[in-house]
Amino acid sequence: MKLGLGLYRHQLDDDHFRFAAQAGCTALVIHMVDYFNQAKGNKAGDQPTGDLHGWGRAGDPTQLWEQGFLEDVVRRAKKHGLEIAAIENFDPAHWHDVLLDGPRKAEQLENIKTMVRRVGAAGIPCIGYNFSLAGVAGRTRGTYARGSAEAVGMEGPVDDPVPAGLVWNMQVADTLGPGTMPPCTHEQLWARLNDFLTAVLPVAEASGVALAAHPDDPPMPTIRGTPRLVYQPQLYQKLIDLSPSPSNRLEYCLGSLAEMTECDLYACTESYAQQDRIAYVHFRNVRGKVPTYKETFVDEGDIDMPRIVRILRDQGFKGVLIPDHAPQMACGAPWHAGMAFALGYMRALLQTITEENS
Repeated sequence: MKLGLGLYRHQLDDDHFRFAAQAGCTALVIHMVDYFNQAKGNKAGDQPTGDLHGWGRAGDPTQLWEQGFLEDVVRRAKKHGLEIAAIENFDPAHWHDVLLDGPRKAEQLENIKTMVRRVGAAGIPCIGYNFSLAGVAGRTRGTYARGSAEAVGMEGPVDDPVPAGLVWNMQVADTLGPGTMPPCTHEQLWARLNDFLTAVLPVAEASGVALAAHPDDPPMPTIRGTPRLVYQPQLYQKLIDLSPSPSNRLEYCLGSLAEMTECDLYACTESYAQQDRIAYVHFRNVRGKVPTYKETFVDEGDIDMPRIVRILRDQGFKGVLIPDHAPQMACGAPWHAGMAFALGYMRALLQTITEENS
């Protein structure tokens, strides 16, 4: 198993690459989406949470991921001994009508295929995605973690409707409203996902790229009046069963899975690792279940993290584990300190459990 770090778009520089290498990482999971673009409630350097009006403005729908930029990031990371293991999330500007089944769906699917080919040509083996209408919504921020460290959580259901022009928690139109997102059923959302996988998986497989699905965050059956796809662990199996392609894989978020009301996380991890469907792991700990949970430091939540690593080891998992996000620590560099704590714990855990079999 490999230790990795997730970096946002504004963090793809030599300073953050050095930080990752110094913490013992050998891999990066990077974001091409700018979640802090015109955002009112997000602090650059921390994870985005936003408010009911979203994280900020989506990108330029005509500006696809450029081959030169992808190759440059791979080259610069390699100088620090780091591989780019995955890109996480498509920009809503590039696929909002894929999610909504809108008029530009066919055009946007072709654009996604183009980006997948470019990702593969750059030598990046995975794209994580979250097939969701409301996106990551309904989270709160507070002093939830040990020592009153700032973290995120959820303090009850969020039923406020999604205004028109907001998709996947980002603004894709010049203004929001009037009106709200068109209604959709669970069955319709699954059909849209199947259309996406049917169209893109063959290109991904030919390009040597996995498409790795994130579970819903937070994992509620509905949020903001929209249906969710993977809000219970068995629904991951439903997603896998849509296509036997080896590129149809999972972005395995331990925190989101642990928040599910019906999840036996250890049995699920064993099952999906046995099927070799886990692309990479979000190594995040939480306390509680939806609709009320809190993120914790990686060593203090409900999840027995050493047990998870032993299961992954025993099933032959060779992929990357990243902290995803972490509580902010009380110092001049709260993001760096929180990540350094998580990475130090993870590095020691990986070394210890690997040595158990030696």
